[in-house]
Amino acid sequence: MARAETVIVPGIDQFGRVIPPAIIRALRSASERGARIASICTGAFVLARAGLLDGLRATTHWRAAGELARCYPRTEVDADVLYVDNGRVLTSAGAAAGMDLCLYIVRRDFGASVAAHVARVAVMPLERSGGQAQFIEYEPPEASGSMGALLVWMERNLKQCFSLSTIARHARMSTRTLSRRFAEHVGLSPARWVAKARIRRAQLLLETTPLPVELVAAEAGFQSASVLREHFKSSVGVAPIAWRRSFGSCGSADSH
Repeated sequence: MARAETVIVPGIDQFGRVIPPAIIRALRSASERGARIASICTGAFVLARAGLLDGLRATTHWRAAGELARCYPRTEVDADVLYVDNGRVLTSAGAAAGMDLCLYIVRRDFGASVAAHVARVAVMPLERSGGQAQFIEYEPPEASGSMGALLVWMERNLKQCFSLSTIARHARMSTRTLSRRFAEHVGLSPARWVAKARIRRAQLLLETTPLPVELVAAEAGFQSASVLREHFKSSVGVAPIAWRRSFGSCGSADSH
């Protein structure tokens, strides 16, 4: 580590594990002399413990993202991507995303042809961009309390054209009260929650059904397939058909 140009930090098995001071000192020293430091999966906790993620955007495995954000509030944790490149500090999500990050580093250092050769030898996809979303298990909202019941109703009616006033009437609140309570309990605006819920519905349909994108869009509450594609690419980082190819469990009727 005293001479390495690139230091790769592997994952740890316990978030609260005490990191030996010698490792922290070595990482800080490597960073100070300009070495590139990258973490795989929960290795981001080690980088954060060394202070190398302060003020930076970072990612880790989606199951650990909440804990990373809680333990290290000076780090902007993004659980929706495969990897993050901050120049000299890079972080990745799960183990497979760590392979994506390593291939990205190879491509950045040695070019596309070398990266293609490495990908063939490793029998892995040539490229998954860092902005592509992690595959995250979705847990539906619980119908406990007035806000929980409201979320369940909204999710069951995503095909509706929601407006703030429509949601407020169903919740029997003023629009101002709804906005405030929604932000307090959910952490998002109603409109943002609906947008994310529709994307989740589209993901589920792409993964578990052979429906063409046009029908997926309608079932998820989007006005058209083109609107779905636009929002899906913006939110997830890939096109709907690419998501289906990666995570689909049945045949597809899509041709584009």
